[in-house]
Amino acid sequence: MDAEEFRRHAHRLVDWMADYMGTVESLPVKSRVAPGEVIGQLPTTAPQQGETFEAIFDDFRRIVMPGITHWQHPNFFAYFPANSSRPSVLAEMLMSTLGVNGMLWQTSPAATELETRVMQWLRDMIGLPPSFTGVIQDAASAATLCAILTARERALQGRGNRAGLNDAGAFTTYCSAETHSSIEKDVRIAGLGSENLRSIPIDEDFGIRIDLLQQAIAADRVAGRTPLLVTATVGGTANGGFDRVDALADICEREGLWLHVDAAWAGSAFVVPEARHLMKGCERADSVVLNPHKWLFTNFDCTAYFVRDPQALLDTFAIQRVYFDTAEQGRVIDYRDWGVPLGRRFRALKLWFVIRAYGVEGLQATIRQHIASAQEFASWIEASEDFEVMAPAKLALVVFRYHPEDVEDPAELDALNARLLAALNDDGRMYLTPGKTGGRATIRFSVGQTDTRRAHVEKAWEIIRETARSLR
Repeated sequence: MDAEEFRRHAHRLVDWMADYMGTVESLPVKSRVAPGEVIGQLPTTAPQQGETFEAIFDDFRRIVMPGITHWQHPNFFAYFPANSSRPSVLAEMLMSTLGVNGMLWQTSPAATELETRVMQWLRDMIGLPPSFTGVIQDAASAATLCAILTARERALQGRGNRAGLNDAGAFTTYCSAETHSSIEKDVRIAGLGSENLRSIPIDEDFGIRIDLLQQAIAADRVAGRTPLLVTATVGGTANGGFDRVDALADICEREGLWLHVDAAWAGSAFVVPEARHLMKGCERADSVVLNPHKWLFTNFDCTAYFVRDPQALLDTFAIQRVYFDTAEQGRVIDYRDWGVPLGRRFRALKLWFVIRAYGVEGLQATIRQHIASAQEFASWIEASEDFEVMAPAKLALVVFRYHPEDVEDPAELDALNARLLAALNDDGRMYLTPGKTGGRATIRFSVGQTDTRRAHVEKAWEIIRETARSLR
């Protein structure tokens, strides 16, 4: 493909992208293809000769698009959003064109220095103190893995990296029953083992039981294990629960444990000052993670990881080879030493575009609108005779279930809500995901897609009620 062909096809793609963004609301949110339907249309061997771009793009529309679940649909209320925005998409186009690998300052000085400045902006925007330093990771699970590995090597004074863990003994880590599944995966990857992860029951506010955490730490010390790290959940995936980070900080400071805060979803809301009471204590953590690709309108992937001691990251991850030597070494930041991967995409560019295009006030206004819409949705449920809110709706996640007055059997209620969820998703006008609260089946309603407005939430409530009553 020569330059002129590229120009012609690129213009065509941009037109298609703009049309898609403008019409995505008319599409079914969840893909309706059956398992194997996409791969069944793909040849079993790669083409021997190159094909025209027209043929490739036609197959994209014919084969790929029907298999897409539209995360950027304003009626996407599932999981947590992985939202996008037009400024971020434009930045992604530039990122792909430049093809930067920002592993060293020298390999693209702008990639390093822009990331440094943008992370300072974001730190200040969410109310973390200047004692924190930020770095962009690909996902929250990678950031949490960094926290676990750094805590491990701090406890072992680097011996784990040098000699392995054969003689290290058993390290224990702690989280609530509401903590994301990625925590257990990271514990496995770090070589600590799932059996040494303590999942502590939650209280009536869906936060970790402080008394049971203290008991678990004490029991592990008596058994000869080494307590290492506590992960605080700030905005749990299942029910939107918040741990009391200040109380956890007291324990970690007293016990000498690393305190990691997982605010992957909720952290973006802290650009709104009136939401910051939910992050009380985060300023005392050793590390904090949040995902701008969840609720700050920045394309996946872009995770913000803040640490109080950057040197601990370097001590854990830095490996020097002659091919990394540069004249500027020691005077600049080389982000290759700040996480697991050596290669690094120019993710700061899209976050920079988004913050500048929206401005802090524009970001605050959109997040406030999402929170207000979710809170209103919760109020409609509470006022309804046959629906109920199942967990406190503190930000933009509402966990609810259908509960007709004449149905009291728990198993029957679970089955009824499973049927309702399936019917709503099969209908195509919205996409929701299941939850479980107190052992009972629930439905999660997450507001946060970039273009979701009150009218979408109001229409969703109308469809939910109509669908639920049609099942009876």
